[in-house]
Amino acid sequence: MSDSVVTNHSPTRATGEDAPEPASPPQWLLLIHHLPPKPDYLRVKVRRRLERIGALPLKSSVYVLPLRDETVEDFQWLAREIAADGGEATVCSASFLLGVSDDDLVASFVATREAEYADIATAADAVAPGDTEATLSRLTRRLAAAAAIDHFEAPARTAAERALAAAAERLRGEPPRTRSAPEGPSDAPRGRTWVTRSGVFVDRIASAWLIRRFIDPDARFAFVASTRYRPASGEVRFDMFEAEYTHEGDRCTFEVLLERFGLDDPTLGALAEIVHDIDLKDERYGRAETAGVAAMLEGIAATTRDDAGRLERGAALFDGLYAALGGGR
Repeated sequence: MSDSVVTNHSPTRATGEDAPEPASPPQWLLLIHHLPPKPDYLRVKVRRRLERIGALPLKSSVYVLPLRDETVEDFQWLAREIAADGGEATVCSASFLLGVSDDDLVASFVATREAEYADIATAADAVAPGDTEATLSRLTRRLAAAAAIDHFEAPARTAAERALAAAAERLRGEPPRTRSAPEGPSDAPRGRTWVTRSGVFVDRIASAWLIRRFIDPDARFAFVASTRYRPASGEVRFDMFEAEYTHEGDRCTFEVLLERFGLDDPTLGALAEIVHDIDLKDERYGRAETAGVAAMLEGIAATTRDDAGRLERGAALFDGLYAALGGGR
């Protein structure tokens, strides 16, 4: 069975006085998977990925997330990875009638994040002036990772942020210098309409900046609701399911674009590491800038509903970050 997306149908209602209430519209997303006994590392890999996207177990092979655009993508990418490694995975939307309530699930998600925020706050309170910047960076990355999967805004996040800010005050450093940027490849496509899913966020904002800045200076962007949109003539899709340029294996779209268009600028490589860690939530590279960039992108998304406006503000962010990391030196 390959990875797929299935929307559930309401079950047949029971009869009599004990009949449950009709199902509400689906609010939850389930990943149902089966892993082969070998290779041994696959089970560990999948468990870690589930933890990093914030999924909670319902049963040993069934995990749940709230039904949102970004969580659909998280489960889709993971389902594809499972299938590529010889496993089976199905993704479906669901409502619950018996056995578990929406309030129960929300409380479980909040409690999980509350415990994580409390650990971060405790560790931040223990940071002393003699500690290294690496200690602060590690806690900052942990906070950003927790916030990225805080689906129901656990109250303890505020305390963790204050504790980390106080720790940063004790270990404040100097900001990096800014520099100019180089020109992009001369053989890139020009004037295409680049289509992506609406509600742009991390990888789509960063990839749009990369496209217009280094690949297609005359690029136009269009935003669609469907993840299975079929492009018209002159259109190309990016960072959406089955797109021409999208996630490949454990690489985000930004990384794929760098490789496909031969962009070997070291500063773009550093940006790719930041985007990868925020988008895939796996802390592979652990750059010190990642938490700050994640917070800025969250702020853009929270205060800008228009996709074109998000790309405009995101472009300013990535222009500055590119210069700060040494672009064009």
